[in-house]
Amino acid sequence: MSLTDALPAFVAGPVDRAAHRRTASAWLRERWETGAVRLIGFDGEAALLDDAGGTLTLRALPARGDWPGDAVFLGEDEDTRAVLARDVTGAAPVSALRRDLRSLAAEGRLAPSELGLLAAARSLLQWHARHRFCANCGSPSESMDGGWRRVCPACSASHFPRTDPVAIVAVKHGGRLLLARQPHFPAGMYSALAGFIEPGETIEAAAAREIFEEAGVHLSGVRYRSSQPWPFPSSLMIGLIADAIDDALTIDRSELEDARWFTRTECAQMLEGAHPDGLKAPMPLAIAHHLMRAALAEEA
Repeated sequence: MSLTDALPAFVAGPVDRAAHRRTASAWLRERWETGAVRLIGFDGEAALLDDAGGTLTLRALPARGDWPGDAVFLGEDEDTRAVLARDVTGAAPVSALRRDLRSLAAEGRLAPSELGLLAAARSLLQWHARHRFCANCGSPSESMDGGWRRVCPACSASHFPRTDPVAIVAVKHGGRLLLARQPHFPAGMYSALAGFIEPGETIEAAAAREIFEEAGVHLSGVRYRSSQPWPFPSSLMIGLIADAIDDALTIDRSELEDARWFTRTECAQMLEGAHPDGLKAPMPLAIAHHLMRAALAEEA
């Protein structure tokens, strides 16, 4: 399997983001008032769903009352409906199923495009929940532009949703891959090393810094492979493959429980869940799984 055979979770979205509609408040209100909307809901961290014979679908909430100022506009679907999301905690339908996004991705019962839609919705709603006050003057701010901007009435400052970039790297040396585990990982799971990209840093520099800080390995030939939105709360995993200059390890035990080089055979066994020692790779929902496959394919 390669990255072209399957995609990690959260990468696909079924709607046109229609950024030009975000400032069209009259159009959004008209869509709401005529019922030309698709409204998806969250109860805290959990999405609201229906179970249709074993296949999960997003619960369609009714558009009622005045335009909700807390709704976020995700885009326009092929039926020209405005696709919206709201956190309806306290008013969520009792009959709706509730699943957090990690569970949904692991179960594989929701269409990938719908999972991607939920990722965008969850990130945006979480940003609003955590940024209710102006970072400039501390006054309460207001949601604008379909939820894609917050404005402070007191000082007129504008605030926009953020995405935190993370470099995640499959490191190769002599036909082997460098994988590591953190204490909170499931038992036996090893993954590619990753770290946040710091201000003023390139992607390549961040990858080299993180791998050296955590494992003591110097990199060369850092190259981009693919990316994955990771809505916990709002990161972008930037998938890279790199070559190690040497294979000596100096592990930062404050960050990692363990790190080691794995042979091609071991990696293949881990990816297929067949390692004799019960070691395993991340599930296909994670970009690390696909980076491992891509790095091994380069050696084939």
